[in-house]
Amino acid sequence: MLLKVKQITKEWDGNTLFENISFEVKEGERLALFGRNGVGKTTLLQGLTGRLSLDGGEVQRLLPLEAWGWLDQQAQMDSSLTLLEFVQAGSNQLFGLKRAMAELTLRMQEETSDELLSRYSELYERYAQLDGYSWEIKSERCLTQLSFDSSLWSLPFASLSGGQKTKAQLAALMVREPKLVILDEPTNHLDSDALDWLEQWVRSYPGTIVYVSHDRTFIDRTATSVLELERHGCRRYPGGYTEYKAQKELELRTQEALHKKQQLDREKLLESIRMYAEWFQQAHKAAGQNDFLRSKSKKNVSRLHAKESALARLDSDKVQKPREESQLRMHLETDGFAASTLLRMENVGFAYEGRGQVFSQLNLSIERGDRLAVLGPNGAGKSTLLKLATGNLTPTAGKVTIHPQTKIGYFEQELDKLDSDTTILDSLLMIPEMTQSHARTILGCFLFSKEDVFKRIGDLSMGEKCRVAFLKLYFGKANLLVLDEPTNYLDVSTREQVEEALSHYPGAVLLVTHDRYLIRQAANRLLVMDGHNEPSLFPGTYEEYTSKDRSRLLSPEEQLSQNEQEMLQLRLAQLMSSTQPDDHEEQRQLMLEIRRVREQINSQ
Repeated sequence: MLLKVKQITKEWDGNTLFENISFEVKEGERLALFGRNGVGKTTLLQGLTGRLSLDGGEVQRLLPLEAWGWLDQQAQMDSSLTLLEFVQAGSNQLFGLKRAMAELTLRMQEETSDELLSRYSELYERYAQLDGYSWEIKSERCLTQLSFDSSLWSLPFASLSGGQKTKAQLAALMVREPKLVILDEPTNHLDSDALDWLEQWVRSYPGTIVYVSHDRTFIDRTATSVLELERHGCRRYPGGYTEYKAQKELELRTQEALHKKQQLDREKLLESIRMYAEWFQQAHKAAGQNDFLRSKSKKNVSRLHAKESALARLDSDKVQKPREESQLRMHLETDGFAASTLLRMENVGFAYEGRGQVFSQLNLSIERGDRLAVLGPNGAGKSTLLKLATGNLTPTAGKVTIHPQTKIGYFEQELDKLDSDTTILDSLLMIPEMTQSHARTILGCFLFSKEDVFKRIGDLSMGEKCRVAFLKLYFGKANLLVLDEPTNYLDVSTREQVEEALSHYPGAVLLVTHDRYLIRQAANRLLVMDGHNEPSLFPGTYEEYTSKDRSRLLSPEEQLSQNEQEMLQLRLAQLMSSTQPDDHEEQRQLMLEIRRVREQINSQ
């Protein structure tokens, strides 16, 4: 046992963030801490490491904090450190010795004394005893394993990208190898290659790992247990996300069935109590002063009391109705599009000034019904491709043609185009004919309720800003959605609602994301950009890409036919799930439309 947490509580601004949190961490575990945004996962991790005080309960650290290591969403560090120094600084003792030796070396270049030489000898001997030079080699090897070119090692840590900072923190942990590792959103900003490496590292790490992540594939591939954190407690589930979700759904169905059964039992008891009370009143009244009849009527009183006692027991063991969590409710619509091709790129190349060619000879068309996901490592040009598709960048070679009827809805990863000085409510009231009542209703569907609607957009969390960006898409009614990391800051529940909205969206989608669940749900073909070879199209799903022959490409005619088939399948699913009309003629029209769509599917 490495850690025991007992009944801990934390308040924030006078409100309870979480309470009654109890769990244990055993050696060798890979424990995924899971929960919605705002439930306090990061706060809990900081409480475990002692960097934040808790308001109640007890944290028993059966392993000294010196043997812990942690990765934060936002790395706090000396901004003067280089990348290599940051990685080495994770090992305090060795890094301190190395710095002290370096300072003495500089002093001895200006002055020489027996005292300085003696001090240097002491430090050197201690450094050698701790195998410091092997430690230096290990630091450099870890950076190389994480694809850091040696030319980057001398760069200031503060100048690195988000993904590079995450990998640097991981390298510092790899060098030190603490017995207990705490990771807060380790998958943020990592590309597919880095994610694969991280999954392998977490699975094979010799110590114990507790982490927070919204990446469902990562949880599936690494977690031995999932600890679900809620406001009033937590619960552990064995396995990864898939096992957690199946068990959670079973619990909810079971709880709902028990609640319904208990409600029926309660109604029966109330009816029996009412009936026995009436019988007693009637029999008692009819008995008058007849002792025999009065005694007989009292039997109904005994039965009445028995039923009342049964009702009290039932109420004391009441099964609560499953709480329905507030969820994003978003239905993306389009004004429609008659032509087959929305956008075409012909021999497109792009180079940033002074930074060389990003890619060249890109040929791509976005057809009606397309769901195209762009795969590739960071720096391969995925976001650049989206900016070319939206007209925010002009190609340095080739041609980008956007059909005149194409209406693009663009979700930018940086979210910096949002008006930070406007409140959420006012941003909607700018829309012609928008009423405050309708705006509040729509905002409620996007999880902005009560006083939240008066928040300035600039004061929102990144997850809230994401929802504001989806509001713009909701009202835009675009026929082509261009999405750059749309789920980065969303919790799993909201991600799943976004996936559901995209699966029913009738327009085309061009998507960049590292969320592998989202790619599986939303993409019917892929554009692979590896940063070395020319971009290539794969005519299938992500599952097919990872498991099948990737060599055969569909012709434009085959791709268009496949897209048409999928649009018909979507239309059929919508018709089949629509509410049955009351009017007989409307029912007949619905059945005819279903039959017509089925015939079109069969004829293709």
